[in-house]
Amino acid sequence: MQPKSGSSDQGDLFRSRLDQILSRHHSLYRLADAIDWSFFEREFGSLYAENFGRPGLPIRLLVGLHYLKYAYNVSDEGVVDQFLENPYWQYFCGFEYFQHEFPLDPTTLVKWRKRIGSKGMEKLLQGTIETAKRNGHVTEKHLERVNVDTTVQEKAIAYPTDSRLYHKARRILVRLAKRAGLDLRQTYERLGKRAFIMQGRYSHARQMNRAKREQKRLKVFLGRVVRDIRRKCSAPDGLLAAMLERSERILRQHRNDKNKLYSLQAPEVECIAKGKAHKKYEFGCKVSLVSTSRGNWIIGAQAVHGNPYDGHTLKESLKQAHAISGWQPEHAYCDKGYKGVPKVLGQTEVHLANKKKTSMKPSEWHWYKRRSAIEPVIGHVKSGHRMDRNYLKGEEGDKINAILAGCGFNIRKLLRAIILWLFKELFRQLADPLISLTRLWEPKFQPV
Repeated sequence: MQPKSGSSDQGDLFRSRLDQILSRHHSLYRLADAIDWSFFEREFGSLYAENFGRPGLPIRLLVGLHYLKYAYNVSDEGVVDQFLENPYWQYFCGFEYFQHEFPLDPTTLVKWRKRIGSKGMEKLLQGTIETAKRNGHVTEKHLERVNVDTTVQEKAIAYPTDSRLYHKARRILVRLAKRAGLDLRQTYERLGKRAFIMQGRYSHARQMNRAKREQKRLKVFLGRVVRDIRRKCSAPDGLLAAMLERSERILRQHRNDKNKLYSLQAPEVECIAKGKAHKKYEFGCKVSLVSTSRGNWIIGAQAVHGNPYDGHTLKESLKQAHAISGWQPEHAYCDKGYKGVPKVLGQTEVHLANKKKTSMKPSEWHWYKRRSAIEPVIGHVKSGHRMDRNYLKGEEGDKINAILAGCGFNIRKLLRAIILWLFKELFRQLADPLISLTRLWEPKFQPV
């Protein structure tokens, strides 16, 4: 059914409303009044059936929890737990009275993300930009010049080594075979565990010949289990068939092969080398970020698979930025990794950071220097907004996590902008002797 509303017109005689007991000068309180929540109800209302099943949870609650999760870098379980303790979070999510029980199960957030998808999550990023535009923090002048760069969003997997993949694949196949009722000739649980431990010890001691011998033993154990299952189950289905195919792919792949499998649970993971001295290889997917040169607002976050060349991601990134912000960027500044891109893409002029200062005017050189401002934005998105390690499943999970990380970054910028406005307003009023102290802190941040 359609989602039920989180607010009611009927009051409660024995409870105080949250807007009566909370400080109206708190940044989350003001931001909750500034966001146009009806926009999400219009966009996501069509995804719910009419007069079928139980009523859905309020859309504002689900959107607000995702904003808070990525703004404060907590998990699904953590955001639900803290929601129960924080009245400002409850007001932000649309509740009128303090809640003493959990509003939902954390798995509900997972199911809602699957229902909305990555295209729907772009509406959440668009909502942050629309709020900033409505309150004057983002104008069309901000969108004239943007910075574009790519980074790696790592997946939450263990570092892939051949011995680890052999050992894990054998354990998964044995477990699935027992679940299917297959009587295997030998499971190699004890021998496989000992071989895996000894391979790690020999590698740590730099006894590489002995380590290779134990690794070969793990590969033999996996091959025997795969062949045994194939003999006793000619037509496997479901998860067993998928794991058999991936295990055989692990057995066939070699060191210098392309499109290798690095994780059994996350086959979409790719090995990406960005030339970092401290981290030669990263395992995940590439993410293209677009931020404004003025203000560093994120207006585009797109996860792309296949480890493409950076220049091939620029056109789609600018298209997404136009769809989210509503304005077409006139200038895009990129690093040397985008070499070979046309000088003009659609209506956007592309500038590469490969020119010398002497060949440009001072005003032009200023914007070339601003290109590097996207580097700390990437750092903040990774360290503070859950892009450093992605726990969401599949390629769709990679796209959703990248977009929501940008939402969390923009939400924190909106909160800082509100605090800065409050301080400026306080100093302005204190400097004016005609304004009485009783008129201080009047709510003037524009609500919806």
